[in-house]
Parts: sequence; C-alpha cells; structure tokens
Amino acid sequence: MVTAFVRSVLAEPRAPDPPAPAWWDWALVGALLITAAGEAIFRSDVSWRPLATVVTLLVIPVLLWRRTHPLLATAVGFGGGAMVLQIPTIIDGVGEVGLNTMACVLLLPYSLYRWASGREALIGTAIVAVPVTLGLAATENFGDLIGGATVVVASFALGAAMRYRAVARQREVQQVRTLERGDLARELHDTVAHHVSAIAIQAQAGRAVAATNPAAALEALAVIEAEASQTLSEMRTMVRVLRDGDDAADYAPQRGIGDLDELTRMSPLVQVRCVGDLADLPQPVEVSVYRICQESVTNAIRHALYPTRVSVEVRGEAGAVEVRVHDDGEAARLSTSVGYGLLGMAERAKLLGGVCQAGPDPAGGWTVEATLPREVSR
Repeated sequence: MVTAFVRSVLAEPRAPDPPAPAWWDWALVGALLITAAGEAIFRSDVSWRPLATVVTLLVIPVLLWRRTHPLLATAVGFGGGAMVLQIPTIIDGVGEVGLNTMACVLLLPYSLYRWASGREALIGTAIVAVPVTLGLAATENFGDLIGGATVVVASFALGAAMRYRAVARQREVQQVRTLERGDLARELHDTVAHHVSAIAIQAQAGRAVAATNPAAALEALAVIEAEASQTLSEMRTMVRVLRDGDDAADYAPQRGIGDLDELTRMSPLVQVRCVGDLADLPQPVEVSVYRICQESVTNAIRHALYPTRVSVEVRGEAGAVEVRVHDDGEAARLSTSVGYGLLGMAERAKLLGGVCQAGPDPAGGWTVEATLPREVSR
C-alpha cells in the first residue's frame, strides 16, 4: 500500500497553468522588503544582524516565482536562507537568528504542494524538513515547539487542500462540457436521422414505382437507399454510446425558436420577442437558441432577487442569430457567473462556432448574451 501511494505521488504532474507573478505579488514583495529593512534598522535584539538582514533580503524576492518554480523557490528559501540562519545556532549556540519577516517563507510549503509535481513535492518536503527540524530541536519552550510544527504542517495541508479543490473543480467543469457535447450530439443525431429516415422511405417508394423509368434512375434510387440506411445505422451506433444504454431513438424534431413562447409558462415575468430573419435556420442552431434561452430563464427565476421582468429577445441578422436574456433583479449573483449552466451554454455555443457570455448588466440586473452563426461549421 505504501509503495502504491509513493508511486501515485511520483506520477502526479504539475498543476496546470500556474499564474505568473502579478502586481499584488510585486506589492507583497515590496512591502516585505521595506518591513525587513525597517526591522533590521530599528530592532535592537537581532542576533547576527548583518547575516540575518542579507539572508532575508535575498530570500524575499524568491516569492515572486513560488508558483511557476515552486521547488526552486523552496530550495532557496529553506535549503538556502533558513539553513544558513541555523549555522550560528550550531556553531555558537546562540538563540533564534533571523528577522521576523523571514516568516514569509511559510508561503513556500503551501506553493510547493499547490503547484509542484509529486516528485518535486517529495524533494521539497525533505528540503523543508532539515532546517525546520534543526530549528525545532533548538527550541526549549514546548509550546513554541508544538506551535512551530503546527504552522509548518498547516502550510503543507492548506496547499494540498487547495490543489485537491482545483482538481475537483476542473473535473466537474470537464464533466459539464462532456455532458453538453453529448446532448448536442444527440440533438444532431435526432435531427439528421429524421431527415435520413425520410430519404430512405422516399427511395423505397421510388423503387416501387420505377418500373417504367430508366434503369439509371432505378440504380440511383438504390444508391440513395443504401447510403441513407448505412448513415442511419452508423449514427444509431454512435448515439447508443452517448445515451448510456438507451437504445430507443426518438426521431422527432427538437424544440426550436418557434417553441420559445413556451418559456412564458415558466413565470408571468417572462416576455419573449423574436425579430429579424429567423427562417431557414439549421436545426442545431434553432435547438441551441432554445436551450440557451431556457437555461437563462431558469437561472433568472431561481437566482434573481426581486425581478419584475425577464425579457428574452432573439434577433436574426444577416450572418448570425443574436440572443439576449435580461432580468432586472438585484445584482450580486456571483455564484451564477461560474455555474455549470453557464459553462454548458458557453460550450454549446462554442461547438457551433459562436460565443455566449453572462454577467451583471451595467444598467442593472443580469444579462446573458449569445451569438450563433446561421451556418454550422463543417
């Protein structure tokens, strides 16, 4: 069991997309440098003042790279800085050496477990353990010993917890995207299967009445029937996997723009308006418009605070269909901005070559806007 655990840790990759140093990182480092300089000047009880000051001023800038290079930052902070500060204790037996500002190195164990790979985390843990163990061994107060060990362990644990949370969130987002892709694939299948079934029926009828027609026409009808039957069979096989064991296929056309008035039944606050050229749209676009409007209205009814109106507007332009769903409820629906419903709408629009975004409206309330191309990309 231990061997399997070690192998799983060693196989753990780095956390994806670590953020580069931002302005607040530079502000933090600047504030720490000023604090360390003031402490070195005004504190009267600093042992080995030159050494403590130089080490602190060299270690603090390393915090800028604690996410992108967590093992290197940990090696410099603990294997270099903290270890050097243990030398006076070992040689002369003096008490604690270093500025209080050096406590900032506790950010490094957190960053190590949050961003580093499993192999780097093990190496970094060993690097941290050496100076921490020496420092705790030199501590005579039992309370300080327990407190110091707890703080270091808590830094590691918090980093691991935040990493687990980020991974869980990423998996949930991926699951939402996968489910939305499956829904869109089923809708595409049902729509195309509806038309292909009609083609197959027409081809069969053509063969039945083709006795007086040229042989070439009869051969063409046979090809149409074979191709249509093969396409339908292949699409049934594909969607059977997507539907997770549901073999029954419903070839009825999906809901589209003509069914948007049904949303008014969800609440008397809902108002639907369709303008522009909305004729002859591809079925996937019509279905996506309906789904986006349906999800947006559902979110507005569930999450808007004291709304008086939920307006749904679909506008047909020359090359695109624009969707806007707005509610005038009170602001601060922050949880909806990262909700899975919005992720699903954005993924659906992206698959069709469009965009979908949502957020607080400058004029008040909440707005969802989507733009879908009239022609589906091949």
